Formats: sequence, C-alpha cells, structure tokens
Amino acid sequence: MNHPAVHVPADIRKSTDIEKTAGVDVSSRSTSAENVSEPIAPIHVPPKLSKWNQRIENLSGLEARGITRVLPEERHEASLFGYIQMALLWFSANVSANNLAVGMLGPLLFNLGFLDSAMCSVFGILVGSLATAYTSIWGAQSGNRTMVVARYFMGYWPAKLTCFLNMILMVGYGTIDCIIGGQILSAVSGGGMSIVVGIVIVALISWLVAVFGMAIFHVYERWAWIPQVIVLFILVGSAGPSFNASLQSTGDAGAVTAGRLSFFSLQLSVPVSWAAASSDFYVYYPETTKPWKCFLMTLTGLFTAFCFVNLIGIGLGSGVATNPIWSDANDVSAGALIVAGYDGLRGFGGFCGVIVALGVISNNIPGTYASALGCQVLGRYGKMVPRYLWVCVIVLVYFVCAIAGREHLYTIFQNFLALMGYWTMIFVSIVLEEHVIFRPRLGFDWTAWEDKKRLPLGIAALIAFLAGWAGAIIGMAQTWYVGPVGAKVGGVGADIGTWLGIAFALILFPPLRYWELKKFGR
Repeated sequence: MNHPAVHVPADIRKSTDIEKTAGVDVSSRSTSAENVSEPIAPIHVPPKLSKWNQRIENLSGLEARGITRVLPEERHEASLFGYIQMALLWFSANVSANNLAVGMLGPLLFNLGFLDSAMCSVFGILVGSLATAYTSIWGAQSGNRTMVVARYFMGYWPAKLTCFLNMILMVGYGTIDCIIGGQILSAVSGGGMSIVVGIVIVALISWLVAVFGMAIFHVYERWAWIPQVIVLFILVGSAGPSFNASLQSTGDAGAVTAGRLSFFSLQLSVPVSWAAASSDFYVYYPETTKPWKCFLMTLTGLFTAFCFVNLIGIGLGSGVATNPIWSDANDVSAGALIVAGYDGLRGFGGFCGVIVALGVISNNIPGTYASALGCQVLGRYGKMVPRYLWVCVIVLVYFVCAIAGREHLYTIFQNFLALMGYWTMIFVSIVLEEHVIFRPRLGFDWTAWEDKKRLPLGIAALIAFLAGWAGAIIGMAQTWYVGPVGAKVGGVGADIGTWLGIAFALILFPPLRYWELKKFGR
C-alpha cells in the first residue's frame, strides 16, 4: 500500500513491446512504497521539461527505469535461454579489438616471450573473471544495480566513492574503445580517414544503443559476437604463420620476473574492471535465479572471450620482431598492427578490419550504460535526471577524451588499466568478507536500498578501502610513479599494488566491522 508521504521516483514509468522480444522486462510501472524506503522531498521539475521527458520515454524500446529497484513481480520468468544469454552477453562484450591490444603488451611492452605472455594472460584473466563472476550474483537476488548493492557492503556514503571510481573506469574504457576503433578504421582506409572520424563513428553507435537501454542492449549483444568470431578466426588464419611461438622473454631473471608479475596484474585488471557493474544486467532475472548459475555463466562468457582475444593479441605482438610489415604498422598504431594481420587478403582483409573495429561497440555499450546509472547513484539530484540524458553526457565525455588521447593508446593501457584494477580488487575483497563473515547472521533487506538509517554506516569499509589504496600506492610500479615496495621487486621494479591492496583490506576490515556492528548495530 502506498504511503501518501512517499514521493515516487521520476524513473518509474512504462513498458514496451520490445521487452518481450528481448526476453528482458524493462518496465517501471511499480509505485510500491517498497521502492522508496525513506520519504524523499519532491524536486520541482518545470512542466515543459516534464512533458518533453514523457515524450522521449514513450519512444518504443526506450528503457525509462533508472536505479529504482526491480521488484520480484516485475521480472521475467527463468529460462534456459536466459542463462545462456548471461554467457553470450559477456562473451560478446569482450570479443573486441581493445582486448587484442592488451594482449600485444606482453611481448611489446613487458618484453615477455610467447609462452610467458600466454601463461600470464590465461591465469590473470581467470582470477579477474572469478572476481567479476562473484559480484554478478547480486543482481537477480536483489533487483538492484551493482553500485546500489555496494551500499550494503560499503555503506551508503562510502559507496558513492566506489561509484565515482567506477564511472571513471567505464569512461576510461569508452575512451580506449573509441581510440582503437578509430585507429583500425583509419588503417583500413590507408590513412585516408582520420582517427577522429573513426572515433565519431564508434561513439555515435555506442550512444544510440546505450540510450535505448537494456532491451536493445541484450538483443545487440546476442548477435554481435558472431561476425566478430568469424573475422577473428580469419585473422588467426591470415596472421598465424607470422606468430612467433618460440619468442623468448628478454632481460635478466629479475627483469623477466618483474615483467611476468606486471603483465599478470594487467591481465587481471581487465576482466575485473567489470566487477563493479556486473549485476546491472541481471536485475530483471527472477529472485529464484541460482547464484551458482549466474556465477558459472558469467565466468564462462568472460574467460572464453578474454582468453581467445588476448592470445591472438599476444601472437600479433610476438611477430613484430620478425615481420617488418608488422613492425612498421606497430609504429603507426595498435589498430594498424591488427589491420596488418589481414595483409594478403586485400579488399576482403580491409572488410574484416572494419568488422573488428565496429566490434569495440559491443564492449563500449555496457560500460556506457553502467556509468550513466552511476550518475544517478551519486545523489538525489543525479537520480532525477533521466538515464538517457546521462548516457549523452557520458558519451560526450569519453568522445572528448578519445580525441585528446588518440596518439597515446599504449600509455593509457599501461597506466589506466592497472590503476583501476587496484580499487576494484580491494572493493571485491571487502564485499567477500562482509558476505562470508557477517551477512550469514545479518541477512539482507533489499527493500532498504535507499534508506540511510537501515544501511551500514560504512566506517569499517571506508577505512579498509583507504588502507588498501595505501598498500596499492606503495606497491605500484607505473611509468609516472613507482612505490617503495614495488621498486624492490626483481631489482627493476614490478607492480604488486593489487596484492598489497588486497592484503591490507582483508586484514583490517573484519576487526573494524566487528567494532562497527557492536558500536552502531548496523
């Protein structure tokens, strides 16, 4: 029963026919007080703006819902295809050229041989994928987006910090996707098309799908992987003979160890970057969805996609030293190196290059969608702005960043990815301990998603999180800063920031959380 004092959020709206086609119900009809845990003073919206917003949200296929909890009765039925869709979503989103470029870094940046690069890649991907698969289980259970669920682990206010960091992470990946897509399209045209034009194309298509939201997004990801897999297998056939599988790591023992550790951490950082968004795409699944099935299907999609693409990237990187054409292409850009892999296929190779370039859109859409939701999680006023408008803002931001950073892709990869990996692993560590140690007794009240008085204060989580960051700082090894502990690894320095950050957080959180519960009771 609705309470008259409760203000119903503006993102509770409508449903459309396309939801049924996508197998995802994105309706937002509920006006239950369960969706608003605490009275919120209404914010005045000018009638004209409200009218225009109503017209836009009535467009067929547009998801009007923002971060409001999806109630059990609003979700679709469980099905075998629904579980398969979980794996397809993550496979499709990550069979993309940006991950090809990450694989290249093993031989080209860390001076690792083919086998060393491949082993670091596979095991790094496995660890990162496990973390993201774990955080994905909360979407169906709660009906809440990942950064809303974070309030139950981090506390209402500290969760805003992780939300802001996740927005930076997703904007960063949007920037990388636009750059690599622009580089490939430019290389296919022989330099006739500038990278900027390619960036515009990737950003526009990403914007179009992300604006419409979950239903269109699921349909797109359901099919987008097929042409990607085909052209990537063609790339293996075309470029495979030039892969240098016998390439050895260079440098003394200390340098090789440092390179292995740094590349392993980098590979871990890529799949774990989805950890703070993975539940976003499962909120329309029923409460009866088995957590282990969510975990397994997410892990399958992530692990297979990342391994497949990164190993091809490692092959391309390994051939640069022995193939002059590839070496010249690599001097131009990572995108040019990918196109060079199709050398010999002439016009058909160029067509394949275009398909690879457009594949980054599949990677870009979920990040754009998640970061737009993050804008609403940050505060009451952000929540009042429709999700589709935040999508426009996010796309504009990473478009500008891509234009500015289009000549510095490898530097962005090396520094940005590892830096973002620090906080996500610290966050996952805190979530895991809260879940395993404290929540069996406390349980979850998912209806309290917006009630500051019923959510944890987050003192313990915030201190542990900041302490984890301190550990990451002293253990990091980036081109712009090397921590005192990281500098001692291997004699030349290696990035152990992730591991020190995890250790600091894991040690500090339990005693602090015990104290917080004893002192405040929540």
